Amino acid sequence: MKILFFGDITGRGGRQALKQVLPELKQELGPDLVLANGENMAHGQGITEDSLKELSDIGIEYFTGGDHAFALGGSEEILADSSQPVLRPMNWPGNVAGHGSAIINIGTKRVLLISLIGRVFMKHDFDDPFTCVKDFLDDYSLGGKERGSEAVDAIILDFHAEATSEKAALAWFLDGQVSAVLGTHTHVPTADEKILPGGTAFISDVGMVGALDSVLGADKDIIIKRFLTQRLFKIESAQGNQVEVNGVLLELDDKTGLAKSLIRVRRLVALE
Repeated sequence: MKILFFGDITGRGGRQALKQVLPELKQELGPDLVLANGENMAHGQGITEDSLKELSDIGIEYFTGGDHAFALGGSEEILADSSQPVLRPMNWPGNVAGHGSAIINIGTKRVLLISLIGRVFMKHDFDDPFTCVKDFLDDYSLGGKERGSEAVDAIILDFHAEATSEKAALAWFLDGQVSAVLGTHTHVPTADEKILPGGTAFISDVGMVGALDSVLGADKDIIIKRFLTQRLFKIESAQGNQVEVNGVLLELDDKTGLAKSLIRVRRLVALE
């Protein structure tokens, strides 16, 4: 099984770039499933029904979340609607709308997708991601292993976190128990992709799908002004015509559900 996963889709430019380049990437890479982190897909921060439909229509089957999952009005209603293909972090505290995991059926294969968020350097006081996901996974069996009560063919975990150390630690903590731990949130692709000894694929950050001429997808002039003045001017998405599209192609062993390879995918797209 091949899974194509894109990092944080940021604003209108990110959506437009994927609409242009995804058909070519699907033909070239032949993924069985396309996933993405979608917490910034609308206006550079948050989700809307229109943005979800726009990206679902081009073939992205499910979206993971992050700290901006509830940023826009209407987010709670979207996340509470089980027909919407979007998750919020599993370890978001309290009784909040939405779900932190989903089973995706691809032919005869069942893929468990998990959205999880880190705590180090994050503004919110999230629940412990380590114990949360460990307890959750007790109910699942990867690749026919005698472990949990429900068998799945793959377990893909998006760990939306700031600190690379926290991401790496979680990957080692879950090595052999999940197919992949894919880091998101920093919008900067890292070059540390690897397969751990137990068969779990890991990368600290997949990177973003957003304007190249920007600061992490945001208007660079606004961000510079914020640094110079220490005032919280409203952040807007950058509007450049060049967009970087960052993702990874994960190939899994059909029998074990563990990783065979993890390859970074990067394209620069000139918007039409």
